[in-house]
Formats: sequence, structure tokens, C-alpha cells
Amino acid sequence: MFLHLGGDVVVLKKDIIAILDTRTKQSSITREFIDIAKDEGFIQSISNQEKEKSLVITTKEIYVSPISCTTLKKRSENILETQDEE
Repeated sequence: MFLHLGGDVVVLKKDIIAILDTRTKQSSITREFIDIAKDEGFIQSISNQEKEKSLVITTKEIYVSPISCTTLKKRSENILETQDEE
């Protein structure tokens, strides 16, 4: 199944490694990881800088989403429930 991250971006749920709150960028390790990913061209921004709420790390790219971690989690759980009901 797919998970909508904001804008026109959807990713396969199985490709998602982690969903982090943008406040984790305050950590020096996370900041270093993001800086390296940005230098290597793996960061895809879906939102304006002032509206960034979460970082979605996938097997291919890192998305900066305007949707909160909580909302993305709820969306992914709804997808699971829908599949189980079929």
C-alpha cells in the first residue's frame, strides 16, 4: 500500500524506514545525517521550510513533509485496518 506524505507525493509503505519529527534535527547526529543526505541529493522537500513537520526516511530518499508524524502514523494504521477487513 501507499502512504500520502503531502503535496503530490506518495510512497510505498514497505519502503519507509523511519518517520521522524523535524525537532530531531536539533540532535547533532541527526543534523549530520541530514547534512550528508542533502549534500548527496537524497532530500526531497514537499513543504516550505517554515511548515516542515516530519522527515520520512525511505530506502531511496528522505522527504521533508508538512504533515506531522502523528498524522502519518494514523494514515498508515488506517491502511492496515482497511487491508485486514478485506
